[in-house]
Order: sequence, then C-alpha cells, then structure tokens
Amino acid sequence: MPNLNATTELIRQWGIDRGLDKAAPEKQMLKLMEEVGELAEGLAKGDGDKILDSIGDTYVVLTNLSEQLGFRVEDCIERAYLEIADRKGEMVNGVFVKESDLP
Repeated sequence: MPNLNATTELIRQWGIDRGLDKAAPEKQMLKLMEEVGELAEGLAKGDGDKILDSIGDTYVVLTNLSEQLGFRVEDCIERAYLEIADRKGEMVNGVFVKESDLP
C-alpha cells in the first residue's frame, strides 16, 4: 500500500519544482473546478478510470492550493476530520445530512 504522507511530499515538491507554490491561488482554484468537472463527467459516464484519475488530480490540486495559501493539506484534512468525527445525522435521499440541518 502506498504511503500517502510520502506521496503528498512528492506532490508538494513537484509543485515547488514547477513554481506552483508561487502562483496565484485563483488560478489553482480554476484548475480544481476543472478537475471536479472531470470527476463529475466520470461519475455520469460510469468511467472508473476517469473517476480514479480525477480524484487523484483533485488531491494534487488541493495540495498545491493549500501550499499557495500557506497551509498544509494534511492540516486541512485533519481539521475537517475533527469537525465531522462525532457528527450525527441521517441519510436523506442518498445524501448525509448533519443533525443540525435536519428539519
């Protein structure tokens, strides 16, 4: 099994080597939307390869975007997890709705 921390460091270095760490975050945000669009297309078409690639590409872009904004993607993910770890809610029409948003 690949080591996500090691791979994230490789992604971070890849971005630095290409100057992405100094680029405009707004451009990286546009790239993120492009990758999310490709993910949506893969889901709509049931294209497993495109889904796999798009999820990975999204992680790469999020890693670069977080660096541009002075964060580490690992810290962002940890914060998100801590926020949801004890969250309660229900599935409504196939979507998890947190308890505070339920009617």
